[in-house]
Parts: sequence; structure tokens; C-alpha cells
Amino acid sequence: MKRREEVDKYRDMLDEDLQAEEARLKESLFRLNFKLALGEVDAIKKMRLERKSLARIRTMVRQREIQAGK
Repeated sequence: MKRREEVDKYRDMLDEDLQAEEARLKESLFRLNFKLALGEVDAIKKMRLERKSLARIRTMVRQREIQAGK
């Protein structure tokens, strides 16, 4: 998925959905760390993508918190 499409998808999500997606990504990263320790090469690229997605979600959540505070 392209970056712009991913950001638009996250913008359309509700807060609860964003939190669920964040939890899913954290679990996925936890499992990918085990794969990386076992030496699976494809885990590195997927980890990078998952970390970026997690950062985008956290940014969206933070932006919404700031807007709600105004």
C-alpha cells in the first residue's frame, strides 16, 4: 500500500479502530522479532514497514488528542 493511501485509511478510522490496529502492529512486531532472531531474512523488510505504520498511527492519535484539547 502506498504511503498516501495508508495515511488516508488511518484518517478515516475511528479512535477505537486506530487503537486496535496499533495493538495488532505491536503484536506483529513482537512476532517478527522472534523470526529475526531465528534468521529469517524477509522479517527485516516487514519489520521496517510495520514500524513505519505504527509510527503513522501514533502520529494520528496524537494529532487527534491535540485537536481535542483546543
